[in-house]
Amino acid sequence: MSRETKTIENVSAGGRPQLMQPTKKESFGRYFFRNYDMYLLMVPALVFVILFHLIPMYGITLAFKDYNLFAADTPWKSIGASPWVGFKYFINVFARSDFKRALTNTLLISFYKIIFIFPIPILFAIFLNEVRSVKFQKGLQLVVYLPHFLSWAVVAGLFVTLLSSTGPVNKMLVDLGFEKVKFMMDNSVFRKVLIFSDGWKEIGWSSIIYFAAIAGLDQECYEAAVVDGASRFQQIWYITLPGLLPTVVMMLIMRMGSIMDAGFGQIFAMYNPTVYDSADIIGTYVYRMGLGKMDFSTGTAVGLFNSIIGLILVLSSNRFAKKATGKSIW
Repeated sequence: MSRETKTIENVSAGGRPQLMQPTKKESFGRYFFRNYDMYLLMVPALVFVILFHLIPMYGITLAFKDYNLFAADTPWKSIGASPWVGFKYFINVFARSDFKRALTNTLLISFYKIIFIFPIPILFAIFLNEVRSVKFQKGLQLVVYLPHFLSWAVVAGLFVTLLSSTGPVNKMLVDLGFEKVKFMMDNSVFRKVLIFSDGWKEIGWSSIIYFAAIAGLDQECYEAAVVDGASRFQQIWYITLPGLLPTVVMMLIMRMGSIMDAGFGQIFAMYNPTVYDSADIIGTYVYRMGLGKMDFSTGTAVGLFNSIIGLILVLSSNRFAKKATGKSIW
């Protein structure tokens, strides 16, 4: 057999050939036949993507149609039967004051979360790594991770109970001589409640990836730093932080991609009409327009706009990170 057509097989410990790269002279058909069992593992994921991501994309055409639910026998057929109207609903949406309010709130809440919450899991992971008592470290991890597993419905009920006008927080303020604060009904305060509750729920869980990245750093660097007389802070500054930089850049790029989300589940569970001016975001606006008012075309137009902006943010932030730090996702 010639060198070009020879296939090198990597055999695992159990003796089963692992997935191999095709050689230049080998056809993809032969390569696929030899590794068909590996490709079978992709079938469930492909079925999921096709059913729940690719086929529903047909509904994007609602943004460019005057959708009539009763234009055909089924809602699915009604999409094709509805007339095209071009960018009518995009123009109408951009002219609405409530959409501009929702867009502004989305950007503000997302940026507040990035500024005030994004750095905290990094700092928490760094300082948790410096704890020398294993029992205390594991106990603290358990306490901080636990809120992540609570649904936003539970968390919203908890905060509504604590921050209501008759709740323990306002009772304590009154006992200390202060006036009651309408945490859940005051537009100037409600955003702060959103930021605090999101941090309380997700900081611990978000720190896991940074804690894992720290554990993967070369320990010989720390040993060499100790020999050279470096303090704990110097080890963090010159070894831990530079080692975490690629992970931080990756997480920041991913966070920028969801900047137009701003936490739909959280806000939908916690807000009310009195705080629409400060808490109504794109997600809740689409829900109210698309399902609440049955205006599917407007809701789809807003959702499509939201997705396009998210894609642009991911691409631009990835490019900026690559130029600024040399680190990027691709």
